[in-house]
Amino acid sequence: MIQLPEKIVVLKEEEHKVLFEISPLYPGYGVTIGNALRRVLLSSIEGSAITTVKIKGINHEFSTIDGVMENVIEILMNIKKIRLKSFSDEPVTLQLKAGGEKEVTAKDIKTTSDVEITNKSQHIATLTDKKSELEIEFVIERGIGYVPVEQRQKEKISVGTLAIDAIFSPVRNANFTVENIRVGQRTDYNKILLEVETDGTVNPKNALIRAVNILVEQLSVMKQTLGEESKEERSDSEAENAEEGKKKTTKTKKKK
Repeated sequence: MIQLPEKIVVLKEEEHKVLFEISPLYPGYGVTIGNALRRVLLSSIEGSAITTVKIKGINHEFSTIDGVMENVIEILMNIKKIRLKSFSDEPVTLQLKAGGEKEVTAKDIKTTSDVEITNKSQHIATLTDKKSELEIEFVIERGIGYVPVEQRQKEKISVGTLAIDAIFSPVRNANFTVENIRVGQRTDYNKILLEVETDGTVNPKNALIRAVNILVEQLSVMKQTLGEESKEERSDSEAENAEEGKKKTTKTKKKK
């Protein structure tokens, strides 16, 4: 019988970063399971991102704004760094209005109950004059992975709307190593040391739970599609497992 993992423990926990240990695993399963979890964590965990913006008085990104230190491209780069959570299945529109000599940050965005900004200190722009004004409209959507502007060129975007690269993934980094451990008389069983770091919109444990659920759902559908194993082969497999169990019991008795 293939050894099933018996524990998942937290070895180290920092802000938005957790090191997990998963063990014991059948020889070779460390890389198999570790790779699957890492790929799903990096590519398939749903998150939220700003997808388009409208800046008052601006029609394209190669512009400058009177009384604002940064040009439009720099402002868009800063906006991409804003991390947030959307609780709506539909796109959400938020507004920012700022004036006077000041630093504009994500805290100046007027939020609703549908959106929560996690890094409110994120710099957006610097207003350099008492008469300076900056008005921005943001559209927030939910999705997975990374969607560059080039992939959304076919969408109908109105004049004055600036599309930006959407970084939906809340997982910043996911890495793992595999080490051998002893199980009974064998020393080639595996344990996974998996480090998960997020952007703060989801905690690492929940990100790992989501990744596991995604893999389980995928494999469950495959199992349903393939159907049940034939009775004859299942009986043979059960007999082999029973025989292996008897051998283990016999060995244990001899040791006693």
